[in-house]
Amino acid sequence: MRKKIVAANWKMNMTQAEASRFVEALLLRDVGEITDVEVVIVPPFTAIAKVTEALGNAQNIKVGAQNMYWEKNGPFTGEISAALLRDLFVHYVVLGHSERRTLFGETDEIVNRKVRVAHEAKLRPIACIGETLEQRDRGNVEKILAMQLRGSLAGLTPKDLQETVVAYEPVWAIGTGRTATPEQAQEAHAFIRKTLREMADDTTGEHVRIQYGGSVKPENARELMSQPDIDGALVGGASLDPRSFAQIVKAARER
Repeated sequence: MRKKIVAANWKMNMTQAEASRFVEALLLRDVGEITDVEVVIVPPFTAIAKVTEALGNAQNIKVGAQNMYWEKNGPFTGEISAALLRDLFVHYVVLGHSERRTLFGETDEIVNRKVRVAHEAKLRPIACIGETLEQRDRGNVEKILAMQLRGSLAGLTPKDLQETVVAYEPVWAIGTGRTATPEQAQEAHAFIRKTLREMADDTTGEHVRIQYGGSVKPENARELMSQPDIDGALVGGASLDPRSFAQIVKAARER
């Protein structure tokens, strides 16, 4: 049984004070006591240390980062390395988010370099893939997902693959209020799992956790995460409210 994983991607939101208040409110809603769902908070870089401090001894809530560079150090103004993230006690790093791909030109090759360096540094990547509305309308969903998956995770060992979280985020459903139906999401997740089996083996394909990301809300979280191949959620807008995010985490427990 794959353990559900629900991550809060705050994007470019939350000051240190706001982040601290969020974590305190979240813990008060008993999320810190939940052990059968893994919870990840992914703040902006400036709030990572404050989130870690506010979490205290909460064992089942991990901290993630929204991006990183593949070089270990050097003259790369504005970038942050895996080692610097480890120094902040980060466990997860989101890589290849559709906003990084579309706004900042990240390719599968770039994402792959980052994923491989993350594993070398013992960070767990949350590798994002997903199609645009135009690609879906043209019937190219599986083609695009296979290309992004194979490109972004190229060269990984079965062990590394098993320690990677894949996030399926249909680009047309991110921040738009539109959500893939549970059936559409399950179909995409099942294809991703099939492709992972082909890339490695059946055991690896069954082990990898695949999140859904795309306008996840308390109202649709339970139905989405009850699908057999959906192992959690990468939550954007709804993760900025501790009450909404706590409801999504609790929905992950309702199998």
